[in-house]
Amino acid sequence: MRRILIIDDEDDIREVAALSLEATAGWSITTASSGAEGIRMAVESDPKPEAILMDVMMPEMDGPTTFRKMQVTPGVAGIPVLLLTAKVQGVDQRRFAGLGFSAVLFKPFDPLTLASQIADVLGWKEPLAL
Repeated sequence: MRRILIIDDEDDIREVAALSLEATAGWSITTASSGAEGIRMAVESDPKPEAILMDVMMPEMDGPTTFRKMQVTPGVAGIPVLLLTAKVQGVDQRRFAGLGFSAVLFKPFDPLTLASQIADVLGWKEPLAL
């Protein structure tokens, strides 16, 4: 079973994404409501998440800042991070792509296809639970 950490300050987004990934793929989901909480959860979890789905715009520490801190945190640095954003301007997409994220996914997302989008990007070939 795949393990995913979702980091988003919006309760509704965390809930919909978590339910979607659990229901359509059978993945184990943990959630965090801030970048700092997400880093702490990723460091402390055993086993580690296999991927992190993270929002861009969060108070206190945004997604790119959280990602940069994760990249220098032992045990967390190698985990693929997928950015979840409502920012679809070309300049934003290029900036995010240059930071080293595994992928940039867009809000609003389709709950029925979110798991397959993540699996495709990460090269996970096992069939989804649908």
